[in-house]
Amino acid sequence: MFAIVRTGGKQYRVAAGDKIAVEKLPGNAGDTVSLDDVLLAGDGGEVKDAKGLVVSAEIIAQERGEKVIVFKKRRRHNYRRKQGHRQSLTLLRITAVGGAAPKKAAAKAEKADDAVEAAPAKKAAPKKAAAKTAE
Repeated sequence: MFAIVRTGGKQYRVAAGDKIAVEKLPGNAGDTVSLDDVLLAGDGGEVKDAKGLVVSAEIIAQERGEKVIVFKKRRRHNYRRKQGHRQSLTLLRITAVGGAAPKKAAAKAEKADDAVEAAPAKKAAPKKAAAKTAE
């Protein structure tokens, strides 16, 4: 089974056991990451529904890509600028394609329930008597 996932503004076709280099993700080597933004899933030539699908991956390493040289020049104006750049990357090993995404609404409800249980009960303040108006 394969899936098309989007991370770091790019799209990747992945299957279980693949190794990919993506834009830097938070975490250390050995941590697991779930990629929730699945655009398409399939098995062989058959396309499947990707709604609620999650791709889980393990971080192999945090590293930097090759150096890219940015050189600007304007001829006959003695203008030359040289600048280098190395992009930070995360190496991932795809462990599984499939499984259901954790429900965000259910997670929020659990947090709200925990907050209610943890907060001490407050007593209602007594109501003030309404002021009489003169006629």
